[in-house]
Amino acid sequence: MNAYTLTVFTLLGAMVVQIFVLALAIEGYLRNTLDRGLRWSWLSIAVGSMPLALHHGYTLELALRTGLYDTRQAVLVALASLFFALGIYGFRRRA
Repeated sequence: MNAYTLTVFTLLGAMVVQIFVLALAIEGYLRNTLDRGLRWSWLSIAVGSMPLALHHGYTLELALRTGLYDTRQAVLVALASLFFALGIYGFRRRA
């Protein structure tokens, strides 16, 4: 597997994970059993996750259309998205 293919798959994975975080945050916001402040916190996480998912998608589009890519950046973004998802999943289980 060359660096370009690794970058494309890594960015695709980061985008999917960030969309998963967005879905978990929206689910947390829509829970009626939580107090109002916690629900607004979930909404702010959802609003913050949406531009990140869009950024991953735009970076993936840039790599596919023009061939410009950065493997290190893609791996770092994928790891950040993964750890962000694990943290949000842990918060969701506790709430």
